[in-house]
Amino acid sequence: MKLYLILASLFFVQFSFAQDASTTTASKVWSLEDCITYAIENNITVKEAALNKSIAEIDYSKAKSSRLPNLFGSASQSFSSGNTIDPITSSYVTDQINSTNVGINSTMTLFQGNQISNQIKQNKLLLEQRVFLEEIEKNNIELNILEVYLQTLYSKESIAIAENNLEASEKEVLRAKARLDAGTIALSDYTEAQSQAATNKYNVIASKNDYQQYIIQLKQLLELSPLENLEIETIDENMDLINLEIDKNQLYNNAIGFLPEIQASKLNIAANEKELDIAKGGFLPTLSLTGSIGSGYTSINDNTFSDQFDINFNQKIGLSLSIPIFNRNQTKAAVQTATVNIEKAQIQKQGAEKEVYKKVETAYQNAVSAQEQVIAAEASKTAAEQSYKLAQKKYELGGLSTTDLVISQNTFTNAQQNYLQSKYLNILYHQLLQFYQGNDIKL
Repeated sequence: MKLYLILASLFFVQFSFAQDASTTTASKVWSLEDCITYAIENNITVKEAALNKSIAEIDYSKAKSSRLPNLFGSASQSFSSGNTIDPITSSYVTDQINSTNVGINSTMTLFQGNQISNQIKQNKLLLEQRVFLEEIEKNNIELNILEVYLQTLYSKESIAIAENNLEASEKEVLRAKARLDAGTIALSDYTEAQSQAATNKYNVIASKNDYQQYIIQLKQLLELSPLENLEIETIDENMDLINLEIDKNQLYNNAIGFLPEIQASKLNIAANEKELDIAKGGFLPTLSLTGSIGSGYTSINDNTFSDQFDINFNQKIGLSLSIPIFNRNQTKAAVQTATVNIEKAQIQKQGAEKEVYKKVETAYQNAVSAQEQVIAAEASKTAAEQSYKLAQKKYELGGLSTTDLVISQNTFTNAQQNYLQSKYLNILYHQLLQFYQGNDIKL
């Protein structure tokens, strides 16, 4: 009996722990900062950029190793019959010969038109560029998370607006039914109230679907399972996003100074300049140091296998000079191509600067506009809400038709949606300006 009690107690403790862990996991609420941090660590696009950087590191290491000498071992066994040359003694014989050769060969490039040095420098530049390209992908993910996160919050608040409108319209249907039964309104007024309630119910369903679609987008950016529950944190309603005191020119200069797109384009120019130096090196001679050791055995020699290996042991060392005279204009074409690629890289840098200016200018103008819109939209919403409340009271007293009440409700709904949209656009562009100043995105 005591054993059963002990087992039951252990099961209860484990079950309670499992329930607590499940509740903790299910109740996790994701803030914007949580989403950004998690996405940067897990998003496959960022991971791919990190792998490309790893490949660049390998290429850089390989380029540095090209200064080292190579080393190859060789071994061969041959049989010949008839008139032949002994591969060991180089004598002309007519016999059956078994021969064995072993050796070690090495070559080291001493000079190759500075191509090795320039290749190492180019690979280092390409590695540095990959670091910035990885930062670009991280920034893109961060901005995508910001946009989808705010869209998700917007759709979530839209659900609340739609549900409130549905609740109000359902009450209005009940009032209209009572007034119809009392004979104070026509059947058309009652059916119009029903139609408005049905429309509001449709809006609730559509708003919930929009919310789920944004949740799916957010899960994909976070690389979460479709089956995993995701709940995001609401923002502080008291955020002060009205006062915009940023100099546009200073904003652009800051963005140009730190954004990885510009740094990557500068390194792209430098890498192509090194490619030109490498191509020009093809006009210069190549000097190499070569060396080898080896030995062998032949069956026509009366000495033993080990004795022959000792007798035939040889060492060689030498210099090899290769002077390019004519290679079908391959080097000339490589120089011309590298020159064109430098010009292309310079144009790409101008394009990157132009794109940054466009993004900064657009974000700044949209931020200014959004601030004005949110103030106007809030005033419009307040007025529409007061008007709708008065319309409801008039309708209850029989002093307003169903059509006028529906119009008043729709006006209030549109004002709510306009305010909600302007509020989140204001938050979005405010955060974009913070990003282009080099500040962290956070709500």
